[in-house]
Amino acid sequence: MAGLHTFYWAPACAPCRSAGHECTDKCSAQIGKNLENEFKIDGFILENIQERQIRAVFDQKTIRVYQAYSDEIADAALSNGTFRPPTFKMERMTWIKPSFLWMMYRAGWGYKDAGQRRILAMDITRTGFEWALTHSCNTHRGDVMSPEEWSNLKLKSPVRIQWDPERNLQLEPLPYRSLQIGLSKEAVSLYTGEWIQKITDV
Repeated sequence: MAGLHTFYWAPACAPCRSAGHECTDKCSAQIGKNLENEFKIDGFILENIQERQIRAVFDQKTIRVYQAYSDEIADAALSNGTFRPPTFKMERMTWIKPSFLWMMYRAGWGYKDAGQRRILAMDITRTGFEWALTHSCNTHRGDVMSPEEWSNLKLKSPVRIQWDPERNLQLEPLPYRSLQIGLSKEAVSLYTGEWIQKITDV
């Protein structure tokens, strides 16, 4: 696996590119990346960082996403190697997050409430992840779309996406965004039945 928060579309950060290798787990430039201009974090200059860019741990076959759950749901998922009823509600939309720090922000480092006490890392197939993006629509209607067009698009799309401000280690917002992916209907079945390759309690 590549290191924490490597680029999904461009694997190495600027310091590692200049050194001629991909980022590693020890790369201190892994936290925070996403601005078109140069952006300095912990003494490193990060280049070519876009406002909206997918950053994740990945390899040739899988990409890692995060979710937070209660002890009951987390223990069942770790035991089964996936999410299953009755602890997991298949009919509900479930949100997966490639960004570890945005997950920590959402769950308050696991201290926000009992329902988000356990942070799980799911390594899912790249083909599944890309299927989700292909079959997605934004959570909010764009200005160029009529309410009727928006309603029809939502009915046809089992996946929602939205971009929220990325976070640093202090959970403060950064000047670029992180992707959240909401799975529903057939996407949930594919996620739990085919895409998940490994679950790790982090």
